[in-house]
Amino acid sequence: MKSKTTAILIDDRFCKGCLLCLQVCPKKIFERGGPRSGAGYGMPRAAKIESCTSCRLCEMTCPDLALTVVAEDQGAT
Repeated sequence: MKSKTTAILIDDRFCKGCLLCLQVCPKKIFERGGPRSGAGYGMPRAAKIESCTSCRLCEMTCPDLALTVVAEDQGAT
């Protein structure tokens, strides 16, 4: 099944600005310079969500579980 990403949520209570999501994303969805987290760290932002393939590498790599990829199934491919 193919999935379409509808949102990438970054929880500002948990993000510590490590930016590992930038490094692991094969589609380069993220960029620096997002808002600050609750602790004052510079957070990433999902700048190219339309290119996201819902692989969830960012979600699995985040050491603080601050990232959630929201996707909906698009049917069989």
